[in-house]
Amino acid sequence: MLDSLSDNRAIVAAILIPIFLIAFAWSIFHGRRQGRLTENDEVFGDPVRTKGGWYWSVTGVCALFLVWFYFSWGVGRAYFPEAANNMCQVAKLEESVGPIKASLPIGSRYYKSTLLAARNSDQLDVLQAQLASTPFTADEKAELAVLVDQTKALIANSSDPANMSDEARSGLSDIAKRIDGLSGFLDAGHDGMTPSAEALQQPKWGTTFVEIPILPTTARGVMFDNAATQAAEIAGDFNKIRNKNAANDLLIADTKARIDALKAVNEAGDFDEATADARVAYVKAVERIFRRLDDGLIFPAAALEEVNEAVVGLDKSSSRAQGAFRIADALLFPGPGIVKSATQCTEQGSARWLPKPTDVVATFGRLANPDLENGGGYRGFPLLWWDWVAVADVVAFFVPDWIADAWPGEYARHGSDGTIQPNFKDKLLDVATGDVNLGHFPMLDGHIWDSLFRVLVALGLGILLGVPLGLFMGVSKFFKSFFDPLIELYRPVPPLAWAPLILTIFGIQDDGKIFLLFMVAFAIMVISARTGASGVKLSKIRASHSLGATDRQIMWTVIFPNALPEILTGIRIAVGVCWGTLVAAEMLAGTTGIGFIENIARTVSDYELIWVTILIMGILGLMFDLMMRWVIEKTIPWRGMG
Repeated sequence: MLDSLSDNRAIVAAILIPIFLIAFAWSIFHGRRQGRLTENDEVFGDPVRTKGGWYWSVTGVCALFLVWFYFSWGVGRAYFPEAANNMCQVAKLEESVGPIKASLPIGSRYYKSTLLAARNSDQLDVLQAQLASTPFTADEKAELAVLVDQTKALIANSSDPANMSDEARSGLSDIAKRIDGLSGFLDAGHDGMTPSAEALQQPKWGTTFVEIPILPTTARGVMFDNAATQAAEIAGDFNKIRNKNAANDLLIADTKARIDALKAVNEAGDFDEATADARVAYVKAVERIFRRLDDGLIFPAAALEEVNEAVVGLDKSSSRAQGAFRIADALLFPGPGIVKSATQCTEQGSARWLPKPTDVVATFGRLANPDLENGGGYRGFPLLWWDWVAVADVVAFFVPDWIADAWPGEYARHGSDGTIQPNFKDKLLDVATGDVNLGHFPMLDGHIWDSLFRVLVALGLGILLGVPLGLFMGVSKFFKSFFDPLIELYRPVPPLAWAPLILTIFGIQDDGKIFLLFMVAFAIMVISARTGASGVKLSKIRASHSLGATDRQIMWTVIFPNALPEILTGIRIAVGVCWGTLVAAEMLAGTTGIGFIENIARTVSDYELIWVTILIMGILGLMFDLMMRWVIEKTIPWRGMG
């Protein structure tokens, strides 16, 4: 059923988008109406006025999904399902004309000939300036100076329209006429053109590994496909044209002979290593430039103007031929559009890395399916399910092995008959290592639970140890002076800076990740509790002393309740920081968890799976935060009412 969401994503989007639009408009209307009804009863800054307002939540959710549908091309897919195939055919034409445009100012700011002439001239100027410091003899330097001058002359001769051969001139003129003919073909329209039966049998857009059907499925697409075929032939002929002129023939032969002579001297000469390397490098640099010029790729700028104008005309004809779907492309398909690669057309821009909402739901459904044998879960592990867990394994997790080692006495030894009678020390070791049958109980299992378990255990330890220490640091000189430097020494260090060290010490098991998260939560809870304790009004403490309260009573009935808002806020912050740190730790080293899934998805560029993990992390983080809001509201309802 979930796979059908992806197969019919266009239909689903066409239904959901109007619903979100209506809900978006209604929520804004309702919110403004409610605001007018209560504006006389509320004052700015009153925290009570922030309660309620669920209709604005509807506005935000609808806006989020509408933006998601738009930038993932869901809107365009829903209402212009054939647009992608048409855009693919246009991309074919662009790819075919690309080699011609690369030589013209359309593809870049300059003619390719201009860039080649400028680059080679600059390199020759550099070589000419370096010639005086090279390890050549005076005669050889004179010979090299002639070589540089002759190579420059090749550039000048190729750039002079008077030297251009009739063959090259007529070839470029023929290319321009053929491009004009292609423009006429597009202007004639697509009447009478029909897609082939093979094209109509292609899978729908985005339902297979081939993202967009490459064969044209509309009459307009057939027209652009035919134009692309013709353009490819024209571009092939254009690339064969060379500016070979008689003025350069003698220069090329003479320059080549001079270079070969210098290379022979370098090979036969008895030079030290540094001198030989310098001589070879200089001659090779001159030869490299000469060979580029020998290809005949530099044309006079005026010679390409006719081709440039023809390509400009082709672009205009292509725009006219695209018709209404060109407007849809501009408005409903944000980003670079569609690009034709060697074997298929692919979406680019935001549609490339932002999957469709229906695909994300379908991917999440596959991950959430606990039936591992039929493709559920991820890497042989469910996303969130339950399993029977041995009680002994849980006990072993909390009971360290050294307790058995520290127990008085020795471990059992085998007797003369080879049998062993375990004593209490042996049984204690079995409990610490989980090698005992204490029964089983149902327990949550899966990638999500593993991540939650690590966060909850670390957060619990951080609260259990950090809050008392923070409270005592807020009331005691000794605790503050002794522990403050230690806490502040490691607290500013980013958690990921500790991750490689901790994972190296503890390995990739849960204890290393839990310890890393504990360090994060512990520092936050200490600071929060200390700030809350030190912020208690002195008048309350003095009043308590006057009434005969003991230090313990003052701590738990005055200081702790007053510090509770800071402590709960610290827990709320610690949850978020621990969650983000855990995912990074699981990405560094782990075999389960949400971060592990995202890391694998990143390596294979599975954007849908990456977004699923991001949404899972966001939803779980939101659930944690909502839970903490509820706890804060129930435990300190007086906050903000003073």
